[in-house]
Amino acid sequence: MTGDVFSKVLSANDVGTTGGHQGGILIPKGETQLLAILPVLDPEIKNPDAWLDCVDDAGQALRFRFVYYNNKLHDENGTRNEFRVTHMTKWFRDTGAREGDEFRISLMSDKMRYSIGIIRPDPEDQNEEDGVRIRLSGWRRVH
Repeated sequence: MTGDVFSKVLSANDVGTTGGHQGGILIPKGETQLLAILPVLDPEIKNPDAWLDCVDDAGQALRFRFVYYNNKLHDENGTRNEFRVTHMTKWFRDTGAREGDEFRISLMSDKMRYSIGIIRPDPEDQNEEDGVRIRLSGWRRVH
């Protein structure tokens, strides 16, 4: 991965093991550095979206949908005002992604595609003899 790399520890809901229907991985509006590498979506349009052309660690080309669900701004009874990346469930299943794995994304040097990958937790971090280790949740910039 090149450039700024962002990661998120995946939840059971993210990888589809809860049986619920989630509309993709949430990107909070406060994650301005991450949002800066993603396409600009016009809030004047209801639910604007863009396709993200991605390449995973195996070299597989993929397309995920980046969407701004914003019916709160457009509908009298609207409730949603959030960014999400969708169309990921099949890829998560194909890669064997599990709760606790990290999803990573960065903008490639061509500025047109994104490098993505799944990072498994280090088994040494799971060592019960060392006590409980805290894993950050939500998005973070990898330094």
